[in-house]
Amino acid sequence: MESSHVIAITNEEEKIDHVEKSNNKFQFRRENKIHCYPVSITSNLKGKEMKSDHNTRKMIHSIKVGISLVLVSLLYLLNPLFEQVGENAMWAIMTVIVIFEFSAGATLGKGINRGIGTIVGGGLGCIAAVFARSIGLGRVGNSIIIGASVFIFGSVATYFRMVPRIKKRYDYGVVIFMLTFNLIVVSGVHPDVKVWAIARERLLTILMGFIVCICVSLFLFPLWASDELHDSFVSRFLDLANTIQEECTKMVSEKENPPSAPSFNVCKSMLNSKSTDESLANFAKWEPWHGKFGFSYPWGRYLKIGAELREVATIILAVGRCLQASKEVDGFDGFIFLEQPMGSLRQSQMVVLQTCEAIGSKVACVMQELGESMKQMRKCEAKENILGQLKEEIGLVISKSKIGELEDGEVVAIASLVFLLMQVVEKVGELVKGVEELGDVAGFRSSPAS
Repeated sequence: MESSHVIAITNEEEKIDHVEKSNNKFQFRRENKIHCYPVSITSNLKGKEMKSDHNTRKMIHSIKVGISLVLVSLLYLLNPLFEQVGENAMWAIMTVIVIFEFSAGATLGKGINRGIGTIVGGGLGCIAAVFARSIGLGRVGNSIIIGASVFIFGSVATYFRMVPRIKKRYDYGVVIFMLTFNLIVVSGVHPDVKVWAIARERLLTILMGFIVCICVSLFLFPLWASDELHDSFVSRFLDLANTIQEECTKMVSEKENPPSAPSFNVCKSMLNSKSTDESLANFAKWEPWHGKFGFSYPWGRYLKIGAELREVATIILAVGRCLQASKEVDGFDGFIFLEQPMGSLRQSQMVVLQTCEAIGSKVACVMQELGESMKQMRKCEAKENILGQLKEEIGLVISKSKIGELEDGEVVAIASLVFLLMQVVEKVGELVKGVEELGDVAGFRSSPAS
């Protein structure tokens, strides 16, 4: 099959003008690099600070759990309290051990789930036990009715537990409902057992444990899931900006660039962040109004932005592999390594690669600006015009590359880089819209420059 290429034919004046524009573009790229390179330094420092801060948070959480256990153990250690609650004090200790989580939102959500599950399960268990006794069928009849109620409520609760929306936020509450219902209703088999008294005493001791957990979690150095989620998104924007800048530098570097493990690890960690983001967003929804996060804060927007960040990380990984990994060209003739085409491109198409690097540097600056916008919770400046200009510049890369004079491997390298750059610019455009929508809904303050 014949193929044709359109080759731009220029005179000497156009060549001189082209070189001047290329030099200006290269100067623009260097200025952007000077502006964006501090991201690398601050990213490393921020990583060390975050690691140290996380270790401190773990120590605080451990101490808070110990304090809570000491407080509920007073129900056993102090005779006046033990005389009031008796052996039911173990339910308060179990409550602290089970529901005390790392963040305040997780603790509050789990505690509310346990409380609702205990109340509903205990209430229905008492009703079922009293109903079985009131029929007057004797011990055998009571056992049959109670067994049937255990089967019905257990099956229905298990079915609802598998509903995605219920499982996401109320799974623990359904489990506690099943546990409490079974413990209460089977106690009704014995006629001398006071079912209502058992349910009331257990509920009160569970409430004591819940109050201790909530007070310690909320008022003693609280650890907020909302802060952790918000800070993690800020660091992702800055890390991606740093990674994009590093990959762009490799395009024009004549030295051999081994795979950058830190950069790839940053992208890979983002690809595995979906479950963590969903958990933190769920916990953040339970938290009360604190600091800069109010009620009904749009945490769902963070999940959408997180999905777009993972797509950008995937493309950046592809760019890195495009620069270093091998590319199969022919299933029978073997392999051609992109390092060789990229090496020849650095000699014959340096202007094109410098243009690509300038585009990537500008994208990195946009990502950095988005990260700073989220960090300071201010509306970011409109970036649609800049992204539109970048798309036009990408379109000019092909016309400058003189594809008809390139080898097949060089054409593959140029096409791969241009395609991946276009994908990055498209995804960054979606991120700009996502952050702007988040700012509108969350009430970010206006930028002083606007």
